[in-house]
Order: sequence, then structure tokens, then C-alpha cells
Amino acid sequence: MLFFTGVPLFLMELSLGQYGAAGPITVWKCCPLLKGIGIGMLCVSILVCLYYNVIIAWTFYYLGSSFQSPLPWSCDAIANAALCGNGTAGNSSSGRVLSPSEVFWNESVLGVVNSEGLHDPGPVRWPLALCLLAAWIVIFLCMLKGIRSSGKVVYVTATFPYLVLIVLIIRGATLEGSLQGIAFYLTPDWSRLANAQVWNDAASQIFYSLGIGVGGLLSMASYNKFDNNVIRDTLIITTGNCCTSFFAGFAIFSILGHMAWRKGVPVGEVADTGPGLAFVAYPEALALLPGSVFWSIMFFLMLFMLGIDTLFGNMEGITTAVLDEFPHLRENALHKSMFLGALCFCFYLMGLLLVTDGGIYWFTLIDAFSTSFGLIIITLFMCIGISFFYGVNQFCQDIIDMICHCPPWCSILLLYFKACWVVITPFLLLFILTYIFIEMYNTSLLYGSYVYPRWGKALGVCIGATCCLQILIWAIVAISKETGTLKDRFHKSIRPLNSWRVNNLRSTARVEEPERVEAPFTVTLTDMDYTAMSWEMRSEA
Repeated sequence: MLFFTGVPLFLMELSLGQYGAAGPITVWKCCPLLKGIGIGMLCVSILVCLYYNVIIAWTFYYLGSSFQSPLPWSCDAIANAALCGNGTAGNSSSGRVLSPSEVFWNESVLGVVNSEGLHDPGPVRWPLALCLLAAWIVIFLCMLKGIRSSGKVVYVTATFPYLVLIVLIIRGATLEGSLQGIAFYLTPDWSRLANAQVWNDAASQIFYSLGIGVGGLLSMASYNKFDNNVIRDTLIITTGNCCTSFFAGFAIFSILGHMAWRKGVPVGEVADTGPGLAFVAYPEALALLPGSVFWSIMFFLMLFMLGIDTLFGNMEGITTAVLDEFPHLRENALHKSMFLGALCFCFYLMGLLLVTDGGIYWFTLIDAFSTSFGLIIITLFMCIGISFFYGVNQFCQDIIDMICHCPPWCSILLLYFKACWVVITPFLLLFILTYIFIEMYNTSLLYGSYVYPRWGKALGVCIGATCCLQILIWAIVAISKETGTLKDRFHKSIRPLNSWRVNNLRSTARVEEPERVEAPFTVTLTDMDYTAMSWEMRSEA
């Protein structure tokens, strides 16, 4: 998934944003028929921002709880004496013995023990609601400062996690049962490849971790210099992302191996899957370290900063898309501040459902379907649209124009990417989609031992379908605005607008400019958009 979908699609989206110097909606002036791809990306970003900031709220809660000695989820805490002593207390509904960190997560943080399921959200947990409010206030302040406000923080957030992971790996290697956990981590179970959910998870994880298909990557790339080497950036970012994930696995599975050894159960049964794993296994590992309070504060502070950076990218995708469509909001600082404040406040109100007693069930539902088949369909149409409508040869030439002095290795890699964009990546995405749809009703959605009802899965399917249906809706709108036969309308709607070409000429001038130049323009299709101006003239310019 990384080499045949992740890397090619990452380069495509990065190049498209940098070359067009526009957000996920306006950039499709290169092919107006596919404007719905940008709208679909916007829908996915909204869903991701809705639930992702809840993770930051959990991080806030853990960060505040870390200023206690002993840590409230450690065996040294008096309240956990029974759990760490004979193990008779803290049994889950499935009969599995829970650790103090799992009890703290389920009871103190989530309150999920007070909910029966998706139909029973229960009351809002106000400590979490306050943490969520604080998280959105931080995001609002970051958005006011702009994209450069996160640049300096990255120097810390990009290096400090490695220090924490190294310490956890060293500490985990000294614990009983750690080798069992690492062996479980490195031993593949090939039979799982017959499960469609595994393929779905692989695609969703690659796309989500690299920011593909959610619009944030396009928006962030639009601020790059026009001559930035996108191929070099693609190789560095995708390789670093994958290696970091693999490296982090040693830390968590060494701890899971120790937890399995203590409980006398297989590693696969030691902890529930889902977002709680990072708030169960890692806190338990931190409680075992000397100076656990200090390391817990550092870990959750690091997690908070990383979460802010990630959510900032998604929010940038939303705001850039809206501000590109309504440039008068960008020109007036007061109007922009009011828009950002209203946007964050609306997200906060919608997110209150996810911080109720049963909020984790809704969180898992949105998480499972917001980046599922809908995201894959969006990226599939993006790949097909650029390769066959805009033209893969023209797109490769655009990349060469940006790099200017393209080294020989860049030209060779472009041949590989061209083969992926035209054949390999669409085929693999179609294969995964077919597999997902065949097995969709045979695979149950779970959170722990809770099985989601049919109406819950149906709601999740509607969430995913809403995102990808934007492609069809806006394609019909684009064709209906044209004149002539249906074939003529189609051909007109896939031709780039003149304003796309003019914007590229302005983008070239941005090379020497420190600030991004914004200019209002329209995406309305008229006969004036189709002139005799040739692509050769634009390339020479």
C-alpha cells in the first residue's frame, strides 16, 4: 500500500497543490468536472476534525492527571491495590482481567461502563468537555497566527518523540515477556489477508498518516515555493513516516508482551484495539519507568503537540478551501477571525456527542467510516482524473517545470510514478474497493466486545457515501453549465480554465516572494474560458 498507492498519490497531491497554489476546491480548475473531489475532501476533513480533536482532549485529561504522584493508573496508587494484588477486581465484560491503566481509561476518562451502546450516549462528561473546549481554543489561536505558527514547533515535535520512543524501547526490553510481544509484532499471520477489513485498514492508515485525500496536504503544499523539489520531499516524508511507525511498534509491543506475561494471556488478547491502545499501553509503560511522573508529563505534552500539528493541517484544508472560494473573508482580518471562531465553535458543539459516556462508540463509528471506502473512492477519482482527463504527460511536465533542473534520478522516478498513476494504483484501489463491498456486510464493526447494530453500520455507510457522492453531484453541475451535446459538454468540462493557467503564471512569480499572493477569481464556466492559448505558450512562459 505504501509503495504502490501511498507514495504515488502523495506526490500527486503534493505536486497538484504546489503547482496550482490553491486549496482542494479551487485547484480543480485544472479539470472543472472533478470539482466534487475537492468538495469530498472537504467533507472528509470535517469528519476527521470533528473526532480528532477529541483525541487531543483525552491527551489534555491525561496530561493534567500526570501531575500526581503516584500516577492514578499505576499499581502504586492506593485505589489500584486490588487490581495489582490478586487480580480479582477489574474484570471486563468479556471475563478478561483489566489492568489499572485500562480501568482508568474505561471508567475515569471515558465512562463507557455507564453506557449500553450506540443508542445510549448518556450525559456529557464535563471534565472532558472542558478539555475539548481548551483544545479548540488552542486550534483557534493557531489558525489566527497562520501556517507559519506551526513551523517553529515542528523542530521540537519532530525530534522529541524519538527520544521518548528510544527510552520506552530500552525500558521495555528489560521487562519480562517483552520478547514475546516483539515476536508477536514481527510474525505475520498471512491468513488475515483474506479479510477485507485488513486491506481497508491498510489503505486508510496509509492515506490518513500521510494526509492523502483529506485536503490538508493540498492546502499546505499551496504555500510551497514554486520551484520546491516535490519528488525529494515525497521520498523523505513517506519513508520517514513508515519507518517511524515501524520503530514505534517495538516500544508498544514490548510493553504489551510484558502485560501479557503478567496476566498469563496471549499477546493478542492483552488489550483492546482502537484509539484506547495508545492511552492504555503507553501509560502503563510510563508508570514502570523511574521518574514516571516526569516521563508521563513529557509524553502527553509531546502527544498534544503532535496532535495540534496534525489537526492544524486538516483545519488548514478546510479554511483554505473556504477562503479561496470567498476571498473577501481573507482580505478582512475581522471577518476572517469571526469565521474561524464560528467554525471552531461549531466543531466544539458537534464534538460534545463524542465526550458523553457512550461517546467512544460514536467516535469509533466516525473513525471507521470517515476514512474508509469514501476516502478510497475520492483518491481513485483523483488518480484517474489527473492521469486521463488532465493528462499524465502534462502532469509530469508540470512537475519538471517546478523542479526546473530535474536530476536524472528524478526523470527515472517519474517513469515509475507514471506507471503507478495510470495502471498500478487505480487497479489496486479498485481491487480493495471490490473486496470491501463484497465483505462489508459479513464483517461486524466492534469496539471491544460491543457489536454495532445494523442501523449503526448503515449510518456509517451513509457517512462514507456522503463524501464520495460529491464527485457525482458536482460533475453533473459542471456538465449542466455547458452547451452542446452531452459529448461536447463533457469535453468542455474536463479542459482547464484560463484562470488556472493565469494562476500558474502568477505562481511562477512567487518564487522570489516571501508571502503568498491572493487574488479573487471565479470558477464559473463561460465561453471565454476556452481560448486559443496553447499549453506550449504557457510552458514557455
